[in-house]
Amino acid sequence: MMDETPMTIRIHSDSGEDMDWTVRPNEVTFLQTLEILSRIMPHLTHTAFEYEDEDGDRITVRSDEEMKDMLNNYFGEMSVEDKERGLFPPLFIFPKHGKTPQNRNIHGLKIKTGSQKEEKKPEAVNTIPDQNDKQCAALKHGGFESILSGGKIDKESLRYLDVIGQGNGGRVYKVVHEASQRIMAAKEVVLDISVAIQKQIISELEILYKCNSRMIISFYGAFFYENKICICTEFMNGCSLDNYIPVSEPALGQICLCVLEGMFYMWDLKILHRDIKPSNILVNHTGEVKLCDFGVSTQLVKSIATTFLGTNAYMAPERIQGKDYSTPAEVWSLGVTLFELITGKFPFYTLNENRDKAVPIQPFMVMKTIIEEPQLTLPPESFSSHLIDFISKCLHKTPELRLAGQHLINHPFIHGQKGLDPSIIAEMVASKCVSS
Repeated sequence: MMDETPMTIRIHSDSGEDMDWTVRPNEVTFLQTLEILSRIMPHLTHTAFEYEDEDGDRITVRSDEEMKDMLNNYFGEMSVEDKERGLFPPLFIFPKHGKTPQNRNIHGLKIKTGSQKEEKKPEAVNTIPDQNDKQCAALKHGGFESILSGGKIDKESLRYLDVIGQGNGGRVYKVVHEASQRIMAAKEVVLDISVAIQKQIISELEILYKCNSRMIISFYGAFFYENKICICTEFMNGCSLDNYIPVSEPALGQICLCVLEGMFYMWDLKILHRDIKPSNILVNHTGEVKLCDFGVSTQLVKSIATTFLGTNAYMAPERIQGKDYSTPAEVWSLGVTLFELITGKFPFYTLNENRDKAVPIQPFMVMKTIIEEPQLTLPPESFSSHLIDFISKCLHKTPELRLAGQHLINHPFIHGQKGLDPSIIAEMVASKCVSS
């Protein structure tokens, strides 16, 4: 049973200094705690924190419910005498935040850091490893051998041409695979992870190679080097949709058709994309629209989430609250994406106000806004009633009330597209190239 008497939460900061925060147990919330962590350590992003239970095990807190469990555990360990006397020892919490990449050999590569001359080049994980190498045995996947005429992809096999994208998730390059002369997009992401996690990531990325959909970017291979993973995919010369905002309603209809087809294909394979947003939807000059940067690999998603700073304004409320989530969370992200593509705004007043004022959007603000603030609707004088209704029904706070399955396909906005017309997207891409 929690007490109303003020207590002290002692925060262990990254500098090693402990900072005390006085709270009333019945009033303090998870989001308030994240806000305090953000003020103490503004250079880091916090989405959770830990405490120690009676056995000394670290327990992670990601929601108000887990926060209550933490406080109940804290008061449950206290004697009746201490409670009556008001002797409340500090409750220690340990913020969880992205790690700073370090120059160290964390991937089990055969590199001696003392001398550059003694370095051996790390094996590309999409080549067949030595039969006797136990560490590499789990990375075998013969399918990668046939992806390219050259038979493998590693750092030395790529010629870097240009930087075509950059963000919290990493940097994307236009490259040439020398053996096949194929133009590719190579995304490099810094990951401070173990060899075991590497193996899981590569194993799960094989799913990408097995995907065969016209609405999903082709995957050519991946490899680790130093503390980075490089993921090589099909090159789309029109770049991502965040470069075209705002798009016209006819173009938005075509984009939605393509994204839905890609989403349904992945759902049929029991795969969630996990990161649908304008920057993860690519176009080219022929009018093709393709999903990229899927969170196919659960381990990759977790690793990126704990390595990089940043916020996700496209994340569904149930994901932010740490609840179980499934395809309805994808539908929410689609709704936010469509709203932004057609208006250049988020469907939330607070996020738009801060972005317009160039105020840094803190993670706790994004989370609080998405969970608590009513979402905006498109103005009826500017857009069709079918589009307004479609986006609104994608953005229900309650997952069960969002459009799903055949209700997505049978909605009048989708029926009104009357099939794919690549020329609409091709014209959009061409007009962008001419204007720029």
